[in-house]
Amino acid sequence: MKLFIISGRSGSGKSTVLRALEDNAYQCIDNLPVTLLHSLVEENLNRAGAAPTQLAVCIDARSQAIQTFPEILQSLPLAKKDRRVVYLDAKSPTLVKRFSETRRRHPLTSNKIDLRQAIDMEAQVLATIADLADLTLDTTQLTTQQLAAHFVDRVLDHGSHNINLLFRSFGFKYGVPVDADFVFDLRCLPNPHWDQALRSLSGLDRPVQEYLQNQPMVNEMFEDITNILARWVPRFEANSRVYMTVAIGCTGGQHRSVYMAQRLAEHLTDDYDNVLVRHRELNRR
Repeated sequence: MKLFIISGRSGSGKSTVLRALEDNAYQCIDNLPVTLLHSLVEENLNRAGAAPTQLAVCIDARSQAIQTFPEILQSLPLAKKDRRVVYLDAKSPTLVKRFSETRRRHPLTSNKIDLRQAIDMEAQVLATIADLADLTLDTTQLTTQQLAAHFVDRVLDHGSHNINLLFRSFGFKYGVPVDADFVFDLRCLPNPHWDQALRSLSGLDRPVQEYLQNQPMVNEMFEDITNILARWVPRFEANSRVYMTVAIGCTGGQHRSVYMAQRLAEHLTDDYDNVLVRHRELNRR
């Protein structure tokens, strides 16, 4: 049996993820009370003659006794590899904007609690789940279609038991990705931005790649990062880690970080079955 437990603040994309799971043959239950989780799993395990069940449940801030989630999760009669907790989140201003655009009512608002207060309160209520998440997804810059595609690519098990590595380039001027496990700062490296002929290009373009490949410091940084990952990723994997995000940052997230994330992903593709690369700031262009 495979179980996904989906949680996160309202407006972060939980319904989108549930639909993606449903499209991939998972039985989905929205707004499940925490107290029913154990009995639901046992019931599915005890179904006589039934094929292994693919089950996904969504637990949100409306659930009673949510503070008991750690104990209930620990008591589930499933191996850790067969259950995954995925927590969705987005920056608070983005959540406010999404609610304003859809004109939906936040479940925690009242006559005394406005939208922004409710969003902040929700983070506190869900902290016990967020702390136990196997993977946290930042949906701030994702459309519903992008989120669904990203979730399927990143999270759903396609038969490999190796760790899932995601290399994400980003610009420090826009903030560090919240789901980062490793963060590498490339701002000390030579910057193609100052070459007028390269300024409008990105790290995916050949002229920028050739410029950076010819910089000794860039190659030293690449070797140092690969050595760190070669030493530590297997140790995380041996500790049952399934998802890992390696964030590669430069100032604007257009040249150096894009080039390095792409190069690292290509370098490790032969060592790991599940290697993805995403360039966060290229969507801004």
